[in-house]
Amino acid sequence: MSADAQPTPPTSALLRMVPALDSLRTYGVADLRADLLAGMTVAAIAVPQAMAYAMVAGLPPQYGLYTAIVMTAVGALFDSSKQLINGPTNAISIAVLSALAVATTPEERISGAILLAFMVGSIQVGITLLRLGDLTRFISHSVIVGFTLGASGLLVLDQLKNLLGMKAVGDVHDHFLVRFWLTMTQGGGVHMPTLMVGLGTMALVIGLRMIKQRLGWTILPELLLVVIAVSGLSAWWGLDAQGVKLVGEIPASLPTFALPQFDAVIMRRLSASALAIAVLGLLEAISMAKAIAAQTGQRLDMNQQCMSEGLANLSGSFFHCIPGSGSLTRSAINQQAGARTQWSGVISAVSVAAIMLMFAPYARFIPKAALAGILVVSAWRMVDRHALAYHWRASRFDAVIVGVTAFAAIAVSVEFCVLIGVFMSFMLTVPRAGRMLLTEFVVTHQGVIHERVSDDSRCDRVLIFGLEGELFFGAASALESHFDEIEARVLPATKVIVLRMKRVRSPDAVCMTLIDGFLSRMRARGVHVIMCGVRADLNEALDRTGITRTLGPDQVFHEAAVRHSSTLQAVRHAYSMLDTFCDHCPRRDPANRDQALYYLV
Repeated sequence: MSADAQPTPPTSALLRMVPALDSLRTYGVADLRADLLAGMTVAAIAVPQAMAYAMVAGLPPQYGLYTAIVMTAVGALFDSSKQLINGPTNAISIAVLSALAVATTPEERISGAILLAFMVGSIQVGITLLRLGDLTRFISHSVIVGFTLGASGLLVLDQLKNLLGMKAVGDVHDHFLVRFWLTMTQGGGVHMPTLMVGLGTMALVIGLRMIKQRLGWTILPELLLVVIAVSGLSAWWGLDAQGVKLVGEIPASLPTFALPQFDAVIMRRLSASALAIAVLGLLEAISMAKAIAAQTGQRLDMNQQCMSEGLANLSGSFFHCIPGSGSLTRSAINQQAGARTQWSGVISAVSVAAIMLMFAPYARFIPKAALAGILVVSAWRMVDRHALAYHWRASRFDAVIVGVTAFAAIAVSVEFCVLIGVFMSFMLTVPRAGRMLLTEFVVTHQGVIHERVSDDSRCDRVLIFGLEGELFFGAASALESHFDEIEARVLPATKVIVLRMKRVRSPDAVCMTLIDGFLSRMRARGVHVIMCGVRADLNEALDRTGITRTLGPDQVFHEAAVRHSSTLQAVRHAYSMLDTFCDHCPRRDPANRDQALYYLV
């Protein structure tokens, strides 16, 4: 299909559903060359990362590699973002580790992780089908910042046993901090050869990164180079004979199709964790996709982004994959390496599969301490210290969410910290959205209507107030307080209240009930209420609830196309209802009765 050809409706729907196919309409040799280079670069980073992240989740390394093949390929095909790379990630692996803490055997842990991937994918697809993806924008980014801080600390604590060569101690039902304390105190002490391997790996990674930055190289697979070097030294020196634990055998085979082991009891036990991981995965992927889009200028479809995450996890569960999401490091490397389309992700997945088939037999020489060292370095880089300081200083709202989420990750559980962070986002957002502003207006001697300042005289016959904000249940308390304030201003001489409603939005039953009650109380006191600037949605609500009949149609002035005309008409109508005027009112003089009014913002 040529670039100018218009696709037929079925084809158009397919291209929208599979954005990678849409990119082929304008795909050229230069795009292929750029995607090949970027995809193979990402694969060089993905192999050691995937193995390490599987170890974080307490699983054999090959399950991380399976995820880096299947989930990366499927996610790339359906991704709205052209450079986002899906697969195993630090954050999700830590959450999986926490969710599977009750597993008593390696087999239970593996089957539980695969089942968890199915549940996470199903939830994410459900969120997409219900078109709830946009709700993620109401979750504060402070949740991600706080989670990242807590998860990085948790990652370091969890990997210390592998870095120091200690034996894990504690019951699976013990809290993480309890198991960590028992391991540190009863784990048999530090094994120096293991520690030297871990520290040496960290030094090599940091050294290569410093060289890369100094020379300005953007493409250098330092993690893969370090793993190859350390594995070679491990085989040469026979480190396993000195007590250094190795990764062990990895099958030189691709993931095969198999149904997850469905168990109602286990699914019920994992349901809360699956929901937390699903939400975390979407937040992580969407945040990274938005960051890339801000630099590339591409437009994103958030619902499609959620769909790609769900399909990647769901399909991965049928090929022995663990839950994953959009990777921060691999996506950044993919973009920096010049990736132009989603096919760089597919190329990366194929490259990982090729590396696994060719080099799997040599993976048994990789020391666990080397992967632990890589993870500790990754944990340090995982924390965006600039973003952390920025959110901590920005507002008390952000600081509280960051602090509570980070503390909950370590002290309670990772999946709980995500849920509590999301809950706090909504709980702290609703009162903010429910703030309503009340403004008093006056009419000057020059016939100008403007906001009242302290030295303006008040009229006791006509009171003019403007309301501004969301007219939903969250604003009920503020609206009730404003009505109390207006009622306190009503004097025996007061005849009319003008309510400017131009800046209110989203009326609901709770606030409409409060308006109805206010009108009833004013009617009982012999005060007329006029509404002006009434928009279409508010007018419909007034009609449906019968408030228009209570007020009278001549007391409702709709928002007009002419600027401020409804307010001027309402105030003019209010004055026409008066028999007497204030002592300072210029309209006491019959010559000024027809004075024109002006609205001043």
